Amino acid sequence: MDWFFWERIITYEDLVEIGIAVGIILVFLLLRKFFTVYVFKFLKKIAKKTRTELLDYIFDAYERPFRWFFIIIGIYAAAFYFPYIDQENELFRQLIQASFIIIITWGIFNLASGSSLMLMKINDKTSLEIDEILIPFLSKAIRFVVVAISLSIVLQVFGYDVSGFVAGLGLGGLAFALAAQEVIKNLFGGVVIITEKPFSIGDWIATPSVEGTVEDINFRSTLIRTFSESLVTIPNSTLSNEPITNWSEMGKRRIYFNLGVEYRTPKDKLETVVQRIRDLLENHEGVHPETIFVRFDQYNDSSLNIMLYFFTKTTVWAEYLEVKEEINFKIMEILNEEEVSIAFPTRTLYLDTEEDAASRLASPFKRKE
Repeated sequence: MDWFFWERIITYEDLVEIGIAVGIILVFLLLRKFFTVYVFKFLKKIAKKTRTELLDYIFDAYERPFRWFFIIIGIYAAAFYFPYIDQENELFRQLIQASFIIIITWGIFNLASGSSLMLMKINDKTSLEIDEILIPFLSKAIRFVVVAISLSIVLQVFGYDVSGFVAGLGLGGLAFALAAQEVIKNLFGGVVIITEKPFSIGDWIATPSVEGTVEDINFRSTLIRTFSESLVTIPNSTLSNEPITNWSEMGKRRIYFNLGVEYRTPKDKLETVVQRIRDLLENHEGVHPETIFVRFDQYNDSSLNIMLYFFTKTTVWAEYLEVKEEINFKIMEILNEEEVSIAFPTRTLYLDTEEDAASRLASPFKRKE
């Protein structure tokens, strides 16, 4: 029996059956509205009162798929009365089955998309210690597996031989691998980054290519937000082969500079300034006490250089700058109190008198007594 019977003349009984079919679909649309507005919200309220958040995640994941579930059920029920559709038609049954599979997959896919939150909760409440950079990667892997399995099931519903398809992929595996070398490189680069853990989500890193905060890592690339708020996408194969500096892993932050004072500064004044700056750093609450160097270091072209080498306890950029500014103001006060001036590039010119110039012109090779 064919699916459609266009050759039939529409009779009164056909119109009645069509009306019943349309009515059934409208009833299921109303049921969908009632379920999503009242029943579903009621169930979500109950789920939020439970100790676990698993039910809440499941309800959020299946909220939209359930709306389509009612539509498909309505179409299937209406088909029993619709005169131009054969409910026993193989293609019709396959479409209905495939629709249910897609709805179930849709919900699992949504649940896997939110699995980052679930994995974070699991990580917080257990001793698994899943790295934050691994959580979104696992979420994407789960979604990929869910879609692949669902696709294979749908193909089997329509009568396709999935095993033959996989075997065909095996025969063409070499050609596929050659065509997808970059993809494979990036995939293995991502695996290297995840296993070695040179950084995590939210870390501030610097490479020869880019500097910024890590936002995400996927199968192909890593997303880094620069300090100018631009988003840079770096292939994993490139990033895994570059030296990576993880500034977020700093335990302290370095301050190093030379303070140049004038050459006319007396020795005792210079010693006093050096000692007072050293005492300032050793007693400052923002300076790490482990490594502090304040030394008269160098005779420069136009200054006597005092080297300052120390670290701040904080690694946060704003707090680091605040500590550095406070120390600079304190050093300025010390120099003012000791009446020591900061040097700037100078040059001394020696001018001859008219008599000296005339004498040299008259006897250029005569030694001056």
